[in-house]
Amino acid sequence: MQSEFQAKPKYRRTLKLVWFLSFCLLFWITGCTTDLFLQTDSLSPLDSQSIALKPPTPFVTPSTTPIPSATPPPTNTPIPPPTPVLGQPPFGYQLATLDEYWDGQAEWLLEVADTGLPIGESETIHMGDNELWSYLHASFQSAGVVDQCGTPVPFPGCTTLWQSHDGGHTFALENPVCLFSCQTCPCTNDRDHIEQQQYPRVFIQDGMWFLVYENGALTYMRTSGNGLQWSNAQHIPGTGIWPLDYAHCNNLKRIGLHPNILPENQVYDCLAGAPPGIFIEDNRIYVFVALGQSPSHMGCFMGELGWETAVFQECNTQPLFSNTTGYGPVDQTGFAANPHFDFRFISSADVVHVGDRYYMTYEGVRGPDNPAVGDTQFGLGIARSTTTQIDSPWETYSGNPIIMDLPGDVGVGHADLVLIGDATYLYTTTPEGTRGRYLLIHK
Repeated sequence: MQSEFQAKPKYRRTLKLVWFLSFCLLFWITGCTTDLFLQTDSLSPLDSQSIALKPPTPFVTPSTTPIPSATPPPTNTPIPPPTPVLGQPPFGYQLATLDEYWDGQAEWLLEVADTGLPIGESETIHMGDNELWSYLHASFQSAGVVDQCGTPVPFPGCTTLWQSHDGGHTFALENPVCLFSCQTCPCTNDRDHIEQQQYPRVFIQDGMWFLVYENGALTYMRTSGNGLQWSNAQHIPGTGIWPLDYAHCNNLKRIGLHPNILPENQVYDCLAGAPPGIFIEDNRIYVFVALGQSPSHMGCFMGELGWETAVFQECNTQPLFSNTTGYGPVDQTGFAANPHFDFRFISSADVVHVGDRYYMTYEGVRGPDNPAVGDTQFGLGIARSTTTQIDSPWETYSGNPIIMDLPGDVGVGHADLVLIGDATYLYTTTPEGTRGRYLLIHK
């Protein structure tokens, strides 16, 4: 009995020791696990990978979504009016006639600022619908033009055809080849005028085309059945420029001394020619030419349809009109010199028939503003017949020059009047240095 009693305390001590060790082991295990949860950041990369724990999602402060600004209201962009129909006025305008313009009731509206035509000169023909043709001289230098034998054409060049298919708003040289065939190849200037078929003017009568142009101040005429293939040239007798030792001339054809041209540069004495014009009516052909210089006059020659030009004669009224103001003060330039704009040259006639009168645009050249340079002062004038006949005295417009004041711009005087329906168009140089189209409208 004693031995059993004595054994119990020992057993109790062993049991307490087991409990104590178990408690310590449990405490140690719990502490280590807690450290694993609390100290994961301190583990090495390898330890972190070996512990399949998902890191906590970091807390991100939500940003404030900006409120988009209000869409600005659309601007009220004006809708441009439609392109006017050929022969009709633009929206808001009323067509006018040359009679009304002469009486101060109309003005020129720049309708197309740049038609694509060179600024120098042209003759524009309405071919029907929206097609217009424009004849003008051009060279290899200016437009890559070659003659019909394939040789590049020197400046100023030969007659070419420019075409518009959009109602005369834009023109293009679709075939950069001279219109006139040469009699043989190669072309020669003496025979074919290949170097200067300058300032062409065209008139169509009963299906026949008549074209006049300048070559060395002489006036020539060619004819065609379609405006594309042309006859050989015929000279209009009495036209040209010459010294007195070659042939005499009357006072109207005399070239006077110009106050702003050096005497040694004034070598000719007589002129009847330069850039011409043409009009046909009642089977009679009228060819308009410059007569004389400094001062200059507008003259004409006439012949019957079917006649050879060799029998053309001067008109009964010679001249039709003249410069009457002289050159003016030598130091006077610009707007103040407008009354003298046509002292040196009056030429480049373009004639239309309106009502009971004939109207003509023409080039006036005052000449140089400095003896050391060439012509620098150009203007566009208008004249009209004083009767119902072309071959009668004419009068000049009190508002000349039109479109722009002196010194003007080269080409402004080489204008084309084109009548289509009730519309009166004018192709000429603009103040911007392009060749544009004007329309005559009521003020």
